[in-house]
Amino acid sequence: MKILMVASEATPFAKTGGLADVLGSLPPALVRLGDQVGVVLPKYRVAEMGEAEPVWLAMPLWVGPHYYPVDIHHLIHRGVHYFFVDCPPLYDRPEIYGEGPDEHIRFALLNQAALGIARHIFRPAVLHAHDWQAGLAAPYLRTTFAGDPTFFGMRTLLTIHNLGYQGNFPAAAFVDLGLDRGLFHPAGMEFWDHVSFLKGGIVWSDAVNTVSPTYAREIQTPAYGFGMDGLLRLHSKKLSGILNGVDYEEWNPETGPFQVAHYSAGDLSGKLASKIALLAEVGLPPNTARPLIAIVSRFADQKGFDLVDGIAAWLADQDVALVVLGSGQKKFEEMFRQLAALRPGKFAVRIGYDDALAHRIEAGADMFLMPSQYEPCGLSQIYSLRYGTVPIVRATGGLDDTVDQDTGFKFVEYDPDALQGAIQQALEAFVQRESWILRMRRGMGKDFSWNTSASAYQRLFRSL
Repeated sequence: MKILMVASEATPFAKTGGLADVLGSLPPALVRLGDQVGVVLPKYRVAEMGEAEPVWLAMPLWVGPHYYPVDIHHLIHRGVHYFFVDCPPLYDRPEIYGEGPDEHIRFALLNQAALGIARHIFRPAVLHAHDWQAGLAAPYLRTTFAGDPTFFGMRTLLTIHNLGYQGNFPAAAFVDLGLDRGLFHPAGMEFWDHVSFLKGGIVWSDAVNTVSPTYAREIQTPAYGFGMDGLLRLHSKKLSGILNGVDYEEWNPETGPFQVAHYSAGDLSGKLASKIALLAEVGLPPNTARPLIAIVSRFADQKGFDLVDGIAAWLADQDVALVVLGSGQKKFEEMFRQLAALRPGKFAVRIGYDDALAHRIEAGADMFLMPSQYEPCGLSQIYSLRYGTVPIVRATGGLDDTVDQDTGFKFVEYDPDALQGAIQQALEAFVQRESWILRMRRGMGKDFSWNTSASAYQRLFRSL
């Protein structure tokens, strides 16, 4: 089957978050299972395209009243056909997102270009849109191009990676999209007097899925629905959840890059060596008997760091060390900096992102903390399981789907006391070494590879 995906980022070309990891791993996993897969991406200034070659120069595209001649470049990477949409007025900017008042036009053009590629270069059976940036693919297909026989029989799937990002713009932006004004109503693309790209994708796609089964249920409730829970309940028959996979070629303690020592469930000696090296690297005392908790994350309200702030004094009094890697909201960056300044022998903080250090943290830490307010899937807890780094997580979304009582520790209520209780439980279990090692090994034996997830996507594609 031929699948054409549309997304705003993908590794190794451009990345700001987990969406890019999915678009770098799911397509080649589908290729290994026998599908033909293409991915349409913007050609950002930061995009590393390698040896991409032009396949269409000056593709004529109209986005409402706006005309753009667009070049399409093609590259085959890991068996996947990547198509880059080259439009310098819209994409040649220092940052991937949020660099001007024309964000709606930038991603409307991406959807128009994807349909042009689907018509003339790579005709798929399923057009697979990812997040709000690709949300207009289905509305364009089902309205503007409804009479085009090229698209007869083509099905559409929208994957929601995070419902908190919806692509909502002022109502006045609708005229820039080139869609029939009749689509702007509460049952269509209107969302509280705004035009919503994501809502358009939900309404007009043949199927919608999220990146974990629990998150698919959660977003149909007011607590997690970001105002779209009623819409999602209305379309619940076409809504499902498929857990993201991870790339075990990269995240593997036996063979992975950047580690000072490799290890396996059968021989954990390299885990201790990794801990010793990590403590030295981040400037913490070489106390291997003391449990080392890790955080590698974006610093955002979603990630539950207000809970960490609520128990910081208690945590500082425990016989535990904490290593933190991440960046984001300044209030959380400052919070972690203050912790490190107050207790430099217990807390080590690195602001920014360092992929090599992230691997070494997974290898060297004893526990991994993810107290998220909500988490559509989460990847770090899955990496942690494979590395024998026991997760402590809130029971939400993909965290609840991937961590159980045999492999980690979970808490339910979103409050500091519940988080403190889960950490206390983990610290008490840590001293029971035989049972702790069994817990590590059970986590290391779990299979959350993309082969499993890609097979689930194949079944969904074929059901369409």
